[in-house]
Amino acid sequence: MRKIIKDIAILKPDDKEANEQVKISEENNTGKTRKLYIESYGCQMNFSDSEIVASIMSEHGFDTTSEVDNADVVLLNTCAIRDNAEQRVRNRLRNLNHIKNKKPGMVVGVLGCMAERLKKRLLEEEQMVDIVAGPDSYRDLPQLVLQADEGQEAVNVFLSRDETYADIAPVRLNSNGVTAFISIMRGCDNMCSFCVVPFTRGRERSRDPYSVVKEAQDLFDKGYREVTLLGQNVDSYLWSSNPDVISLLGEKKAVKKGADLTGVDIVDFAGLLEKVALVSPDLRIRFSTSHPKDITEDVLHTMAKYENICKYIHLPVQSGNSRVLDAMNRGYTRERYLEIVASIRRILGEECGISSDMIAGFCTETDEEHQDTLTLMKEVKYDFSYMFYYSERPNTTAAKKMEDDVPLEVKKKRLQEIIALQQELSLKRNQQDIGKVHKVLVEGFSKRSDDYLKGRNTANKMVIFPKKHYKKGDYVNVMVKECSAATLIGDPV
Repeated sequence: MRKIIKDIAILKPDDKEANEQVKISEENNTGKTRKLYIESYGCQMNFSDSEIVASIMSEHGFDTTSEVDNADVVLLNTCAIRDNAEQRVRNRLRNLNHIKNKKPGMVVGVLGCMAERLKKRLLEEEQMVDIVAGPDSYRDLPQLVLQADEGQEAVNVFLSRDETYADIAPVRLNSNGVTAFISIMRGCDNMCSFCVVPFTRGRERSRDPYSVVKEAQDLFDKGYREVTLLGQNVDSYLWSSNPDVISLLGEKKAVKKGADLTGVDIVDFAGLLEKVALVSPDLRIRFSTSHPKDITEDVLHTMAKYENICKYIHLPVQSGNSRVLDAMNRGYTRERYLEIVASIRRILGEECGISSDMIAGFCTETDEEHQDTLTLMKEVKYDFSYMFYYSERPNTTAAKKMEDDVPLEVKKKRLQEIIALQQELSLKRNQQDIGKVHKVLVEGFSKRSDDYLKGRNTANKMVIFPKKHYKKGDYVNVMVKECSAATLIGDPV
């Protein structure tokens, strides 16, 4: 098998496509009759979903390819969370249509969040694609391809209340053989006023914990040494062995309503973390994303109990002002968020990594409220952040009921101030690691030189060090000697 990994990261945070990634399927030649090319945009959940798609299509006669010109079927797994993400996909579809004109038998499909939101426009009005498949309809893809082959309309954007793909073993696309994603739940119930995800991915549903543990064990047995548990809001993970109480559990009203839970197996996120941590002390566990209104001290204490649960939390705040947070329907205040950060520092220590998402220029945000975001960043001292200016998403509460009244130039100015401050904070946080020894899991060669290896420490910081006799998958203790805002550099000890 020839593996070609193409991982394109937009590194300039001031770019309009900041923090976006594109991942392309790798070459996999097992003798199957047709070739599948997958291009994945956006979040880790999309990348994980593409691995599920590759598995389903592999069972129906497809190998993957890294070259679009060699593909019989081309699928774009899309993101709809920001307007520029959709525009990137539209531009890519125009390019693909030029390729398709030279190769009429090629089938082009759009998957994921953008597919669900723009199904009619893409398929019928603009006729840019042959297939439209939402996040819960991937089992139907082989049939949709057959329909497209026959010139029929091929669309399925039905949102399920119970689909988790728990029984499908993902094909690990773009795998380094060391780290892997495990999806533990799907959907989102939070209804943040700026976010389209609840409309494109449906209601929350949690995956059977025993299938999660089984997948983690299988990955460890195959040589993987780190798994990331994925969900739109992992802290909402809740599973019961009794289907009759699932609806009550999902609304977190079971105890209040006096439901008899005697003998019922109930697993929350803290419990799931512990189960996965017990697979092996040599298997690292990360997770994403946490929601400030739902994270519990039980989760923090479980993280503290197990050395192999990484001491890093992605805890998106979005804004540092309580009025803006209320307008965003985030479910917490500035003060409550800072209380959670204080609990993290108290239970997990000052060295626990914390990152965030920031939105500059949300509807009605004033200059003073923007300053509140900057002062909160200084107080928390984030290790890094994902930073964007607000872009209105159709059908969200903000789009329907709020005026997008912050001028674009003001949004960009505020975003630049957020980025500049985060660069300063990241450097200061990394400087505190100089002179300390960090346990690093080797993920591969440094991008700049095969004489150096790269890997992350428990706080999710990238560490670069001389290769010597170490190899991918090893744990290495590294003394950090210097740093940039993005990277730690040191020597093995």
